[in-house]
Formats: sequence, structure tokens, C-alpha cells
Amino acid sequence: MSIQPAPLQFRSDGTPFSPVFDDVYHSADGGPGQSREVFLHGNNLPVAWQGQAVFTVLETGFGPGLNFLTTLAAWRADPQRCQRLHFISVEKFPFTRDSLQHLHAQWPGFAREAADLQARWPVLTPGFHRLTFDEGRVVLTLLLGDAQTLLPQLTARVDAFYLDGFSPAKNPELWSPALFRTLARLARPQATLATYTSAGFVRRGLIDAGFAVERRPGFGGKRQMLGGVYARQTPVRQPDWSRQEALVIGAGLAGAAAAERLAARGWQVTVLEREPAPAQRASGNHVGVLLPVLSLDDNLQARLARTGFLYALSRFAELPAFEHGQCGVLQLARDDGQAALQRRVIETAGFPEDYARWMDAAEASALAGARVPTSGWWFAQGSWIHPPAYCLSQLNAHGPLIRVLTRAAAAQLERDPGSGDWVARDAAGTELARAPVAIIANATDALHLAQTASLPLSNSRRVVTLLPETTPLAARDIVICRNAYLTPALNGLRVLGATEAPAGAEADPHWHAANLDKLGRMLPGQQTGFVPDTLTGRGCDRPSSPDRLPLVGPLPAAGARFDVKPARIERAPGLYCALGFGARGLAWGALAGELLASQICGEPLPVERDLAEACDPARFGWRAARQLAREKVKS
Repeated sequence: MSIQPAPLQFRSDGTPFSPVFDDVYHSADGGPGQSREVFLHGNNLPVAWQGQAVFTVLETGFGPGLNFLTTLAAWRADPQRCQRLHFISVEKFPFTRDSLQHLHAQWPGFAREAADLQARWPVLTPGFHRLTFDEGRVVLTLLLGDAQTLLPQLTARVDAFYLDGFSPAKNPELWSPALFRTLARLARPQATLATYTSAGFVRRGLIDAGFAVERRPGFGGKRQMLGGVYARQTPVRQPDWSRQEALVIGAGLAGAAAAERLAARGWQVTVLEREPAPAQRASGNHVGVLLPVLSLDDNLQARLARTGFLYALSRFAELPAFEHGQCGVLQLARDDGQAALQRRVIETAGFPEDYARWMDAAEASALAGARVPTSGWWFAQGSWIHPPAYCLSQLNAHGPLIRVLTRAAAAQLERDPGSGDWVARDAAGTELARAPVAIIANATDALHLAQTASLPLSNSRRVVTLLPETTPLAARDIVICRNAYLTPALNGLRVLGATEAPAGAEADPHWHAANLDKLGRMLPGQQTGFVPDTLTGRGCDRPSSPDRLPLVGPLPAAGARFDVKPARIERAPGLYCALGFGARGLAWGALAGELLASQICGEPLPVERDLAEACDPARFGWRAARQLAREKVKS
């Protein structure tokens, strides 16, 4: 599961070299020249992207990132460039940021592009990493891991392929018939390809997969290279919105992220919020905690939380300023059994220490600034966030493109058969907003709308306590979690939570005492300075689904059949949801918004196919249909 960074080595002529594959990363005749001649000109770029709304490049083998730097520089220099450029690249052995800085120093012509890439370079963990440049108009999606595993998980329609793996003789996995078939599945009609190699079995394999391939004069001292076009006319269903307008129901973490990600693509978005201001209910806590989830088997929840955690961190720098802090999160084991499991997870996963590491109780106590009873995980990039400010930052990020209507409770949602618009109305039947696309993101209030009434959403009530900073704690300003969590102070108040409570419960001395008891088990003795009767707090609901994964994606049409593959389930045109985030709204919210915007706009998805399917709101109907079919077979 772990990602092994590429070792940094050079040949005597200064060419970067891989000892793993015993091959160079580019020709000794010059890396930038090879990149421009073989891959840009070989795919008729920049001409091919001119006048396009979206253009997508897929590269096999990111290496030092030279092809990306060259492509980004060409895009920036082209006044007729496409509106949005997606660059997708897979890499099994990525370089560290320090190695990239060393490598990029030899290409001063790309100094700006290199600095931008280095600043965004992700923690080297497996899976998809989405990075944005130039206010989101350039998107780099890095697939870290084995191409044979990750490329089949990619959902995209590709316009140009850069086949840039090491020599087929040294790295045959990147030149296999199975991989060529995967590329063909991803190709748009007339998609182009280019590669430095001219190996006969590569040419034949690409032809068998549906590409028309020709030999071309090679670069530098190489006699030939290959280029081609995807020759099969596979129909591509691309969303065609005559008006790029959407309405979003709910202005919490889910709705704000969906609105922001669509507005970043130039959409006009109207957000309907029943409360007097955004983020007043489930997303309204004084301080929330952003951290990933780890599991021994790296299950769906862990993978989704990892991708969402890292994507959320990358978004913070792109948004207007809001209250948050990357203080780190210490997650302590509940008991000896979990302590052993936590240590085993880290030893098995091999995560980089700047993502997650294990520490014993002594080290954890030193880090916390107070004695803790157990060992735990340390997430150095874990953060505290003021959720209402985070939501407002997203809603204000694109000026007039996002319009928020407060005290606007959507009681009905219906599709106008004439215009095809979704129309939201209040309880009196008054129209609130209309748009060709609607996103339901209002937690369990969604159960009052006909289109989402059957979804298996439920609330779990939690009560948090606010601890005044005037009563000092020995703990340092990090987030500490065990069977509760304690945050640094914001505006003089720490958040301590959370205790499960009955529906409708609000903060009172009973629940404050329960939270203080948890504080004492997490930081022994630190609870004694607080008197429950003097404390304040709030109760809030955590809406979740039976499998503890969110519901994000297109909603099934009324009367849709579920006894078919999920991809063939009929969907309501233009209707989507983002629901059931539970306690993971901060980790999943931004990623869910990006997933929805990508689905709506027909762009490459930011997550693996199985993760998108695991979040599909139609999954429960499909599972029920499968179970019914099994029972019929048994009977």
C-alpha cells in the first residue's frame, strides 16, 4: 500500500536516471526539447486545444514532471488556449518535493511552473491527488501507484495521450495489451497519442486496441517514434447544459462546497438556506476537526477520507481567508487492543511521517503538554476549522456567481416539463429558485423532499461543550482525540465533545458533565477546573447512512429499475445530492463538491471509480434489488 519515492540519481552527462528501471527519464539530447517535440507537437498541441472548453491529457509516467511543466507553460503562453486543461498522470515511484526542486533547477525556462508544482506537491500516499493551478483553470490529477491498478479506476474522456513510460524492455507493465485497452476505453473519438518509443509490439498492441498508429521521425538521435489517433467512433455522452445554472438546497459544508466548485467553473449558483445564515445547524459547531481515517485493510472509508483530507488542505490556500489552523491532531487509542492495532496499521501502511505516524504514550504526552494514558496516531497536517467561516469563505469565493437566499426553506422540488428546470418552492408553493441542475444538500431535511424521501438517512444527536480559556489547561494548542476531542481555543473558547444524546437534546449540565468525564479519561486531571453548571455548548445532528459513507452523485429517476448494473440505473436529469456526511463533513465536503462538479460538467473524476460507486446514492436500491434476486433464487 505504501508509495516508495524514486531515488534521485544522474548519469555522468547530467541526465536523470532511474536505478529501479535502469533507464533515463529523458533523452540525453535535452529533456525540454524532447517534451515539446515528442509530446506537444506529437499531439498537435497547442493547436488541438484551441477553442475548446475543456481539454484532457493523460500521461503514463509522471517522473520529474517535465511534460506537465512543458504543457503548462505552453497553455499559459497561448492566448487561444482552452478554458480548462486537465492533465492526468500516473506514477508508481514519485519523487519527493526536495528531489523535484533539485531536478527542476536544471530547467530555468520553467522556473515559474516548477515553483507552482513544488508548492502544491502532495504527501506521497496512494490514490488520486487533485491539484489546481491558475485559479482552477488547470487541474493536475496525480495517480500515485501502479498504473495497471489505477488507470482502470479512472473515469475520464481523454483528448491526448503522452505514453512516456520507461523503455518497453525495462518497464513492460506500462506497455501491455491490457493497458492499451484501458487507454482505448478512456479515449474520445479522434484522440491523439504520441510516444518516444517505436517498438513493434507497442505499435501492434495500440492498433489492436483501436488506434491508427504511424511511425514518425524520432527526436534527437532516435530514428523513429510513434504517433496515432483513436480510430473507433465510440459515442461519448457529454453533458450539454444550455444554461450553466444550478440551485443548491442547503448552505452547510456540503452545499457550500458544491456551490463553490461549480462557480469555479463559471456556473451561476443559487443557494437556498432555511436558517437566517449559512452553517447554522449540522455545520455550525464553533470548532471542527479535520483528520483522516486509517484502517488495517485501507477500506473504502479510509481511502475516501484520505483523498478528502488532502484535497481539503489543498483548497484552503485557494479560498478567501477564514479561521483555521494546521496545529496537528493526536488521536489516542481507546484501550490496549486499539493501541496494538494502531501501531500495526502504521507499520503495515508505511505512510510518510508528514501524513501519519505512531507514537508511544511518553512521546504523545510530551507532544500534548500533559500526561496521556495511551499511545496514538499523530497527524501533523490535521487541523482545526471554524465551520461557519469555512462555509462563508466558499460561498464568497466567486463573487456574484453564488447567490445565497436565507430563510428560504425548500419544501417542494419539481421539474418543469416545459423548460426542464428544477423548481424549488416553499411550503406555500411560492417559487424560490429554478435551474437545469439541482443539488440536494440539506442533511436529513432531504427526507421531506419527494426525490430523496426514500434514502436511508438517519440522525445521531451529539452535544459539545465550550470550555472558556480563562480556566487554563496544561494541554498544548493541538487537537487531542480519544473517546472525545479537545480543540485549541478560538475566540477564547475550546470545544470539547461529543457525547451521544437523545433526539432534540440540547447542551445542559448533564451533558457537560459527560463530556468532562471523557476529558478526564483523555487528559487525566484536566477536567477538575470546570463546573458543569457554568458551561455552555450546543447540540447538533450528524446525518449518516447505514454504511457510514456519504451519498454523493446523480439521483435515480422516479420509478427507476435497480436490477441492472449501477451505471445503467436511470437517473433524474440534472438532479444530484450530497448527503450523509456524519462526522466527516470537513474531510468529505470539499471532495464531494469537486466530485459533483466533475460529474455535472463531464470532467475527469477526482476519485477512483470504486469510490465514486461507493458514494452513489442509488447504491441502496441496487443492493436491495440484488438481495431480492438472491432470495428468489434460494426459494
